[in-house]
Amino acid sequence: MVIRAEEISSILKRQIESFAETVTAVNVGTVVEVGDGIARIYGLSGVMASELIEFQNGVMGLALNLEEEMVGAIILGPDVDIREGEEVRCTGRIAEVPVGEELYGRVVDPLGEPIDSKGPLMAKKTRPIERIAPNVVMREPVSVPLLSGIKAIDSMIPIGRGQRELIIGDRQTGKSAIAIDTIINQRKGGVFCVYVAIGQKISNVAQVVATLEEYGAMDHTVVVSAAASDPAALQYLAPYAGCAIAEEVMEQGGDALIVYDDLSKHAWAYRQISLLLRRPPGREAYPGDIFYLHSRLLERAAKLSKEYGGGSMTALPIIETQANDVSAYIPTNVISITDGQIYLESDLFYAGIRPALNVGLSVSRVGGKAQTKAVRNVAGRLKLDFAQYRELAAFAQFSTELDKATKDQLDRGARIQEIFKQPLHNPLPLEKQVMIIFAVTNGYLDDIPLEQVKKFEAELFRYLDATHPEIGQDIAETRDLSDQTIERLKAAIIEFKQGFTY
Repeated sequence: MVIRAEEISSILKRQIESFAETVTAVNVGTVVEVGDGIARIYGLSGVMASELIEFQNGVMGLALNLEEEMVGAIILGPDVDIREGEEVRCTGRIAEVPVGEELYGRVVDPLGEPIDSKGPLMAKKTRPIERIAPNVVMREPVSVPLLSGIKAIDSMIPIGRGQRELIIGDRQTGKSAIAIDTIINQRKGGVFCVYVAIGQKISNVAQVVATLEEYGAMDHTVVVSAAASDPAALQYLAPYAGCAIAEEVMEQGGDALIVYDDLSKHAWAYRQISLLLRRPPGREAYPGDIFYLHSRLLERAAKLSKEYGGGSMTALPIIETQANDVSAYIPTNVISITDGQIYLESDLFYAGIRPALNVGLSVSRVGGKAQTKAVRNVAGRLKLDFAQYRELAAFAQFSTELDKATKDQLDRGARIQEIFKQPLHNPLPLEKQVMIIFAVTNGYLDDIPLEQVKKFEAELFRYLDATHPEIGQDIAETRDLSDQTIERLKAAIIEFKQGFTY
């Protein structure tokens, strides 16, 4: 066999010409220091802020500190297998999460990975977790109510679609219960819900998921969980990931509700990360941008104008106080960002008044604009009267003799307070709220003994459902109280009272 040099060289030339592999330049760096969920990296000169970076063992990180020669990154996973001197690569991707209907009914981590043993997500779309909030031109005033199903809130501190209403109080006062009841009440309202659990025990998150499934609310809900056992980096990312999932619904023209439970733990996680990244500490050792941390998150909640789809995202952030101190750093920050607060008091909770709502300190800055006409009709002076009752009751305990007007006001207030007590996970439809508030504010319960008020309420609902269903249907359909409906309701309540035994 004769080997010809010309033939070999022509074969090699053809192979080289058909070689289609493209060479890509990747920005790389070297791990200088690693520990406590933080890596300091030399190099990565082309890295972007909040860009995902990849370590040699496949674990991802997030570039936060962009210094002159070093990059400070948080590690989004275990850091035990990352060593000094290892190579780190840029990915060119900003942190993002999967979004869309494929997430409904699922439990995911802040990176969008499912953690509920129901298989992969199959989501077709992703969104960056950080996003500039909609500007003034894109928004319109909050005017459509978002009903929580809790009588005290819907009548006195109404929440509108697109509002940011803070739930604040000491631990174990029922903050999460209000948020979960609000999610349960959206079963038939067409509102998509996101529940973000930050720094909670895994058992607590499992309990919340089980409750939502039991009451049929999980079908329209996504749970984003960064448990207490997860790295601080994931706890920091969790609310932004949940916000991106809800934002997708808003921008498609739908209505979304997002619960951040809770932002106190979020601030703690960010403080931990910032101190490890050697950022200078400020008040209470929080970094200087702690206000921006929450404002850029909560400002993304909005009611979009018709030209931009008309969708909405309502935010219910939760803040835990220490010893009822609302003047601490994080509570005052979040109070100043939000459109009102629902303040829960431990003394009221232990006294059996649940929800333990402090009416004097709770406020909705949207007010009656986010109420239906029916509720506004029956609850006009309710908040003022109830706040006055609380003040009066505090003074009345020092007095032995009271004039008739004061005694009547105390009796009416006590019955309103009794009506506002509501069992857990039992949100009430709008029409039933209107009926019972109408009855108590118009004096139909004044002669009912206090201990019989709850029995009166339950039996009144059963009576109206059985004998006068058209009253409830009319209120539910029109969301208003016409003169004709008022007369029918008055007659029905008087008729029921004649047969009520106690």
